[in-house]
This record gives sequence, structure tokens and C-alpha cells, in this order.
Amino acid sequence: LAGAIVVATLLAFPLRETVHAAIVVPIAYVLWVLGLLYRSLSQGIWWVILAVLVLLIFAKSLAPQLRAPGRVPTSSKPAIGQVQALAGWLNKSSTGTYFKWLIANRLGRLAYQILLQRSSGKSRSVFEPLTGPDWHPTADLQNYLQSGLHRSFADFPNPRRFFAPPAKTPLDLDINQAVDFLESQIDESRR
Repeated sequence: LAGAIVVATLLAFPLRETVHAAIVVPIAYVLWVLGLLYRSLSQGIWWVILAVLVLLIFAKSLAPQLRAPGRVPTSSKPAIGQVQALAGWLNKSSTGTYFKWLIANRLGRLAYQILLQRSSGKSRSVFEPLTGPDWHPTADLQNYLQSGLHRSFADFPNPRRFFAPPAKTPLDLDINQAVDFLESQIDESRR
């Protein structure tokens, strides 16, 4: 911006006649012609033009949306189901932390539901640690599920440097490990 101002300042003096002939004179001429047009019509005609414009604006805003006959209304996008949304998140998980967190959040809520079902009617807070009988995940997996359930994607910011490798977060765990563990826990609760 400073460079553009310096260049514009340096070119302003040598190009002032060109700018005057190419920009200032045509704008002044258009304004002069519009002034002549305004003065040449009587005040009554201007009031009629103004009243017609106001009535058109009122009619447009108050009238229902009219469609020309034969036009086909555009269809909206089909609804995306939960499985399709999760598949999209999996595809986008390599692009950033937000989609990794969405998956971890979904799996953390699933882990909470499994533990809630095992508690046999006892109340359980979402904010409690994910622990329970026969619940023995690895430390990394426990950290992954807890991070997805109790933390936000904003807790894991991306580095601002272009060539810096992304910092390791608990959300970088292989999703297959979490899914396999949760499947084994569901199988144990069915027994």
C-alpha cells in the first residue's frame, strides 16, 4: 500500500493532464448534462416520476413472488445423513484439526453412551472421565476419546508458519484403534 502511494505520488505530476483529459472532463460533462436535464423538466414531472418509483417499490415488496409460466423451480440439495456426513469428515480429516475433532467428538460421545448403558440406571455426567468397569483403553486412546468429548477443536490450533510440520495432538490417533476398541466394548456389553 505504501509502495502504491509512493508510485501514485511520483506519477501524479507528470500524468495530471492525462488524468484531467481522461477522467475529470468526462465526469464533469456527464454531471453538466444531468444538470441540464434536471432543470429542463418541470417540478411536477419529477414528482410524478418519484411517485411512480415509490409505487413500483411498494408493489414489488408487497406482491407475492411471481414466476413466469413454464419455469421449473430449482430443487434443493438432498439431505445428508449421519453416515454420509461422517464419511465426509473422514475424507477431510487430513486437511485440518476441525474434522479430526468432529470424528473424535462423535467417538467420545459413543464411548459415553456405552459407559452410560453399563452404569445400569445410575446418573452419569458427560463431564466425568471416561472410566468404568471393564474399561481399559490405552493411554493414547483414552486421551483421544477424552479430548473429543471434553475439549474443543480450538484447543488444538494449527501452526501459522508455512513450512512448519503440524504439531502432534491427541486427535492424531488412528481412528481404527478407537473404532476397534469401542466395538469390543459393545460386544462385551451384549454378553
